[in-house]
Amino acid sequence: MLRNRSFLRNPFSFLFARSAAEDRLAAYVIREHRRGRPLGEVLEDPYVRNRATERQRDRVLQRADVIHAVGEHVAESHRTDTP
Repeated sequence: MLRNRSFLRNPFSFLFARSAAEDRLAAYVIREHRRGRPLGEVLEDPYVRNRATERQRDRVLQRADVIHAVGEHVAESHRTDTP
């Protein structure tokens, strides 16, 4: 019932929700980068490549927590999407 109530309050909330898989992927990227691995190496890791498309990886690189952990310049240099 609580789920229905929250949906009725904001029926478009799903548009802004992040998936649990994306959260896990971001946590992995942050953790591995903090362990000293270069971001490019982390993004080419089989764990990341098997769990996310190129577009999903780009979306992870746009998250504030990832940008804060790896640095804005580093995250920007590894994005593949172009405006």
